[in-house]
Amino acid sequence: MVVQQYRDGGGARAARALAVAGVIAVTAGCVGGGGGGGGSDGSGQRAVAAERPLDVLGRAAGVLAETGGAEARTSMETAAGGTRVTIRGEGTYDFRKQMGRLKVVLPTDAAGADDRRPITELLAPGALYMKNRGAGVPDDKWVRIDTTALEDGNLVTGGVTDPMAAAELLRGAGDVTYMGESELAGVTVHHYRGVADLNRAARAASPQSRGALSAAAKGFSKDAVPFDAYLDEEGRLRKVRHRFSFASEGRETAEVTVVSTLLLYGFGAPVTVTLPDDDDIYTGEIWQG
Repeated sequence: MVVQQYRDGGGARAARALAVAGVIAVTAGCVGGGGGGGGSDGSGQRAVAAERPLDVLGRAAGVLAETGGAEARTSMETAAGGTRVTIRGEGTYDFRKQMGRLKVVLPTDAAGADDRRPITELLAPGALYMKNRGAGVPDDKWVRIDTTALEDGNLVTGGVTDPMAAAELLRGAGDVTYMGESELAGVTVHHYRGVADLNRAARAASPQSRGALSAAAKGFSKDAVPFDAYLDEEGRLRKVRHRFSFASEGRETAEVTVVSTLLLYGFGAPVTVTLPDDDDIYTGEIWQG
């Protein structure tokens, strides 16, 4: 995967360009979609710690689909030129429909402005919709991106890793170590550390996620994605951190790592996502700096 940097020589500028790769590199007219079985301890909860790590992780996406909706917080951290930049998001996601709505806050001046106006992102199978996109897009218009056409499958492009894609990646887990119990927001969780293979995850993914993950498997410089995953006693994914690597082209080519973190809570939360009408989608060119 190759991401173009701004070429003004500033480390902070380069980091922002990498962190919001899709926000600076797309044109709307041309870039534009298992059940959770397992053992039980007799209390209605899965005895997660007693099971094989690969079984637990392989079921994580299916368990979330059974759960339905959840609240989500995201962060995506990129370092370049000695500067570290973080993009944060917050909203809700429906794992049954694989649709969500998030407010994403860019770093100061990442979009050429100082007010850090949030971008509204709608996530749907095979598509990403963005409002308050800036860069010449009218305030009342949405940008639609076909995530199956992106080199990273929207794992980093929108500044947010789609929550279902993050869970589906665990289907490709291998070389997993159980790190033990810990506590996360007052909940007992089980910590697993390992490496996911993008190709294996794409083959095992649900039909709705397969296209985007297949694109990522072709686009990233490495198929291996290290992760730390935290699941509760019912096998629900509570937190996952992935480390993606890809090549950056600027004054010199270098490997860049993007760390994407997803936190899930408020399971069962209602989720309402209404996709924009065709008339509300911007089809002109997007200013690229």
